[in-house]
Amino acid sequence: MEHQENLPEVNHTSVKEFFLLGFSDIPNLQMLLFGIFLFVYVIILMGNGIIILITRVDKALQTPMYFFLSNFSFLEICYVSITIPKMLMNLWTQQRHISLFECATQMCFFLILGGTECLLLAVMAYDRYVAICNPLHYPLVMNRRVCIQLVTGSWITGIPVQIGQTYQIFSLPFCGSNQINHFFCDIPPLFKLACGDTFVNEMLVYIVVVFFITFPFLLILGSYSKIISTILKLPSATSRAKAFSTCSSHLMVVSLFFGSGIITYFQPKSKHSSGGDRFLSLFYTIVIPVFNPMIYTLRNKDVMEALRKVLP
Repeated sequence: MEHQENLPEVNHTSVKEFFLLGFSDIPNLQMLLFGIFLFVYVIILMGNGIIILITRVDKALQTPMYFFLSNFSFLEICYVSITIPKMLMNLWTQQRHISLFECATQMCFFLILGGTECLLLAVMAYDRYVAICNPLHYPLVMNRRVCIQLVTGSWITGIPVQIGQTYQIFSLPFCGSNQINHFFCDIPPLFKLACGDTFVNEMLVYIVVVFFITFPFLLILGSYSKIISTILKLPSATSRAKAFSTCSSHLMVVSLFFGSGIITYFQPKSKHSSGGDRFLSLFYTIVIPVFNPMIYTLRNKDVMEALRKVLP
């Protein structure tokens, strides 16, 4: 495309900046995309902001489950704010350049927050496991001190790991084109621009993916296998329906988020396609965050009741 050909290319290894091509292959839809993504961003901020508000002001929601949900909503706001504002600016100005440092910073925070989300979803699954499988011990096991420790651990565990991973990726030499065929600095499109053998770097990425995606996902599956087994043993259909309703929203979020993440980061470099990467990235960076507040509110009677109290 003509607009892509006019972007500069770099034929040496000392790359000072990249160009995020984003959606430049559909030039006639730039303003439409800007409007759509701006609307989606506002919805994400408002939806998660409302959840944070009602879990703070409504005493009926002062429980571990809603404490974790409030932290999850705050995390979602941070998570989307790493990528969407830069994408909106690129769509509006058509100036797609991003410095090497800015690219590395964006990737680092994106990876840290993505890892935090994986761990926090595992914590939320454990909370539901204790609540349903050990209800008598729930207040003792999930006391406020434990909840704060679990949330803090989720937030800080990935920081040194993801800083190290970002450093090893940006230590690679980049040559040829400096055009990133993506709307933010992510690992797969950057590997495509790297010179030489990236096998060791890819293996390090897979190891991190195992710890921050696979292990939490297996813990979640283990928790829900126990939960489902316990629910099926409940004597009444009403009790079973109530127990399933408290977990179904979390299961939906887990399936969407981990499914798209595993497909993206477990594929070898040779299997990645620009169109496929962008579609999957849109899914876990925009589509899932915009539906999370709806999933957690519309399917939750306690949250809907709190909303009716707060909103006129």
